[in-house]
Amino acid sequence: MKEIHYGILSTAQIVPRFVEGIKKSRLGQATAIASRSLEKAEKLATELAIPRAYGSYEELCMDDEIDVVYVATYNKGHYAAAKMALAHHKHVLVEKPFTLQTDQAEELFKLAEKNGCFLMEAQKSVFLPISSQVKEAIKTNKIGKVHWLQSITAYPNVDHISWFHSLEAGGGTLHGSGSYPIQYMQFLLDQPIKETSGSVTRQIGATDDQVNLALKFQNQTVANIFISVKLAIPSKMTIYGEKGRIEIPYFWKTKQATIYYEDGSQEKLICDFESEFVFEVEHVNECLQNHLLESPVMTRKMTIETVSIVEQLYSGWLTEDKQA
Repeated sequence: MKEIHYGILSTAQIVPRFVEGIKKSRLGQATAIASRSLEKAEKLATELAIPRAYGSYEELCMDDEIDVVYVATYNKGHYAAAKMALAHHKHVLVEKPFTLQTDQAEELFKLAEKNGCFLMEAQKSVFLPISSQVKEAIKTNKIGKVHWLQSITAYPNVDHISWFHSLEAGGGTLHGSGSYPIQYMQFLLDQPIKETSGSVTRQIGATDDQVNLALKFQNQTVANIFISVKLAIPSKMTIYGEKGRIEIPYFWKTKQATIYYEDGSQEKLICDFESEFVFEVEHVNECLQNHLLESPVMTRKMTIETVSIVEQLYSGWLTEDKQA
């Protein structure tokens, strides 16, 4: 089978772990990396054994050997970088948040369709083996009808992200981590979100450091999402059913989950792996082998609706600022 060559846009902290996922996949090859600083690109290329380094994103997009461009720039830069790659007829995988505005997300998917390119939001959590096991447990009624989901995500240290506190750059807790639980819950339930509301803690004109969301799904299941960079507490998702609950610690990278039954017994779900990114990469590779332009799992609809939810929440909070 033909190897699939990846080009990496950015030298961000997530890149080494994503490249490890490429290397552990069956067909993926990390072929080139680009940064606005050639020195940074060359340094990381040497560390990660990537053959080529470029001092501009466009140079990488012009590389004929590259099949897929992975966009891991700062949040606001996702739209422009993805658009550039698609304009050069490259398949594209874009880190979360996909874009900051709904019209930008719609434009990118239209451009991808026009140019015959595959486009997907990077969402490693839904491709983890444990995620499929949890979904199957729900589907086979192991905990009965699900009525409530609760997600807690805590990042007590974000100082390494230089632009995290910049609203203009797309910083903040909801931009940074909201896509994970919003999309993961939809994946587990196979249900769209019908209602969303949320409260936030932040200074006027600044990014959010805590957010608390309330969701209602089409089947009347409700959910709560709490994200904070102010607390050092365990991160986990809990799915509550009529006959028990499922707890998933650090659901976006987990190797295990536990089912707690109403009779007091427990069942462990376990799957070991070396890279949490390899499953997402394998999915992209499979989509390209099958000449798909859209993932059947991380769909265009889910991505655009998530961008819309997040954009509307931020818009409401900014309106409150003006009225304060």
